[in-house]
Amino acid sequence: MGVISFARGIPSPDLLPVREFGECARAVVERDGGTVLNYGPPGGYPPLRAWVAERHGVAPERVVLTNGSLQGFNLVAQLVFASGGRAIVEAPTYDRTLTALASIGAEVTGVAVTDSGVDVGALAGAIETGGPPKLVYTIPTFQNPSGHTLSLEGRRALVELVREQDLLVYEDDPYTLVRFAGEALPTLHELSGGDNVIYSSSFSKTVAPGIRVGYLVLPQALVPPVEALASSSYLSPTIFVQGALYEFLERGYLDRHVERVRAELLARRDAMLRALERELPAARWNEPEGGYFLWLELPGGVGAETLLARAGEAGVTFVKGSDFYAGSGGEEAARLAFSFASREEIDEGVARLAVLVRDAVAVPA
Repeated sequence: MGVISFARGIPSPDLLPVREFGECARAVVERDGGTVLNYGPPGGYPPLRAWVAERHGVAPERVVLTNGSLQGFNLVAQLVFASGGRAIVEAPTYDRTLTALASIGAEVTGVAVTDSGVDVGALAGAIETGGPPKLVYTIPTFQNPSGHTLSLEGRRALVELVREQDLLVYEDDPYTLVRFAGEALPTLHELSGGDNVIYSSSFSKTVAPGIRVGYLVLPQALVPPVEALASSSYLSPTIFVQGALYEFLERGYLDRHVERVRAELLARRDAMLRALERELPAARWNEPEGGYFLWLELPGGVGAETLLARAGEAGVTFVKGSDFYAGSGGEEAARLAFSFASREEIDEGVARLAVLVRDAVAVPA
């Protein structure tokens, strides 16, 4: 085996619907080529926009399709923080969100994530001591990077808090459909009735990352400025790909594909859990019920940065925990993705990591 990657939060090539999406791409050109091969409206391909709207129980004009969910966040952040201000995020949180916030000069406050999701009490304390933020950013389901999920009680408390404080919440929710254990939970958007919540999701984790189709469900007042920013940024969304995706959805391919992905992700997660139990019993980790990642806390004061440098030489990679914090944190932790490596690679990769960890504990860096 060559280099084994636990860093890549993407599906492995064997989990991509190559044949089905190819069929759909050809079909949409034959059916609607005059539309999908041209420039399109800033909100995206209208039939797909309507499909998303129906799924979330909103009017189609509240949906804006984006070239990936990160672009959706960037558009919202540019609007919300045009004159500066503070964002409250989870600690740890998605590293690309931190990069986006830093690039526009937003002040960032991190609130701890527990085994049951973001600490809503700590969030309330951060609001009280630092003043109302312009945006609260959360990934409540199978969080990237930790894999933790906010409990139903926590979701209700968070919705109540933002309602009382009249805060705007950005719910980043790309992993909900890749649940392979436990009971599905309502989104913050559903619990709030759509008030105070911007809902974001993506087809990257459920269909394919290369299609770059995400979407926002926005309060009506935010739709025109977001669409205006989108138009000024990229002239037109990727109408052809959105049309092919709509064909994929209309043919009923999504449910069958997601069912296969869930089964394989569960098998890979379990392979990683077994390997960690066998090879690294002194470490601590969680058991996510879905998504792509788990959070590994290294034993014996082992630093993730030093370990990562040695891991590269040993042919295994991961992302160090500190990358997911706005300030200090995660120095002795790692995000391990189980979505990309095969089960055989997971066994071998964890074994390679375990040797390095044991060496580091025996001879501290």
